[in-house]
Amino acid sequence: MALAVEIEVEPQRFDLLNAAQAFCHSFAQTSPLDDILAHFAENNETNNNNNSVICIEHGLARLAPFLGRQFKGIEGAKDYFNIISDLLSYENMNFSNYIVDTQSKKVSVTGNATFTWISTGNSWQETFTYALAFDDNYKLIVYEVWADSGAAYLASRGELT
Repeated sequence: MALAVEIEVEPQRFDLLNAAQAFCHSFAQTSPLDDILAHFAENNETNNNNNSVICIEHGLARLAPFLGRQFKGIEGAKDYFNIISDLLSYENMNFSNYIVDTQSKKVSVTGNATFTWISTGNSWQETFTYALAFDDNYKLIVYEVWADSGAAYLASRGELT
């Protein structure tokens, strides 16, 4: 019986890890927005709510327009990534330390990149964390980011030294 449980759990872990890695790779490679959004669920069948997708980058909303608020639904995700691409550029993005929780269908991952606030040209090296939650089809339903909002704020003002 224990072997049967392991057989069921391992594919789910593998699928969750693959889904997380595919999303992170797509974002790191600055793939077109439609390719990035293809990793998200359009409708969470668990609750039949078209606004089930949530993107949130934690931080004070007054520091940057993409911080501290929930972007809901696939249109909200599109808005979030459009705001990011309008304000920031990034390079040398890579991800490591994937932690997979099969019971909650979540993956946590650490990323690193050099970010530039486009209008000021201020750049900074950053380590950040994603918490990614998936539906039964291994599509993203929650995308959470913890990053250095202080550096982003200072860069937006041209005050990052």
